[in-house]
Amino acid sequence: MNIVITATKPSLDANVEPRFGRCPYFLIVDTDTLKFEAVENPNVMLGGGAGIQSAQLLAEKGVKFVLTGNCGPNAYQTLSAAGIGVIVGCGGTIADVVEQFKAGQLNAADEPNVANKFGIVDVPSPAPGQPAGLQQPPMTGGGMGMGRGMGGGRGMGGGMGQGGGMGQGRGQGMGAASTPQQPPRNLTKADELAMLKQQAEAMNQQTQQLLERIKQLEQEG
Repeated sequence: MNIVITATKPSLDANVEPRFGRCPYFLIVDTDTLKFEAVENPNVMLGGGAGIQSAQLLAEKGVKFVLTGNCGPNAYQTLSAAGIGVIVGCGGTIADVVEQFKAGQLNAADEPNVANKFGIVDVPSPAPGQPAGLQQPPMTGGGMGMGRGMGGGRGMGGGMGQGGGMGQGRGQGMGAASTPQQPPRNLTKADELAMLKQQAEAMNQQTQQLLERIKQLEQEG
């Protein structure tokens, strides 16, 4: 059976990416042989409709189930209409999740577990003369903004909370980091805990990427 898992990297040792529509990679895994195909997600930077576009992409791949951390209503409906089961709340490595699935420990969800546009953080366009590579992709965000914008230009906002995002805020003066987002009411305490752990993991990965980029720029002088 072919299943697809949202992944941070194109490897079975990679971690499950908690975002569905904006995950870096989809790993299509044959549960019998563990052979896989890594599909780079072309919808990572979409401002809207990433979930639907990603769902349509997978519908063409003939997979039976999608395993991810979070899935919004539009993506869930598109996947369900294509006859693809959606399993949310997944975490850990891709290899571990495949074993959990084969052992019957994971069940398909009856409904989406997050709201539309979950995980979007507005990313400003590069300033004149700034390389586009310095832009960061949308991070998992939408939490209670604890950071404040500093200065008169782009504020550094550290949105942390239920959305789990560390985003960049824009605006003049002291701008709030991000819009508060409450978790879905139907989440159990265990589901919410798992979701927050996944989002914290994603934040750590984004922080590591930023630190590596800073180190690279410092070495370049």
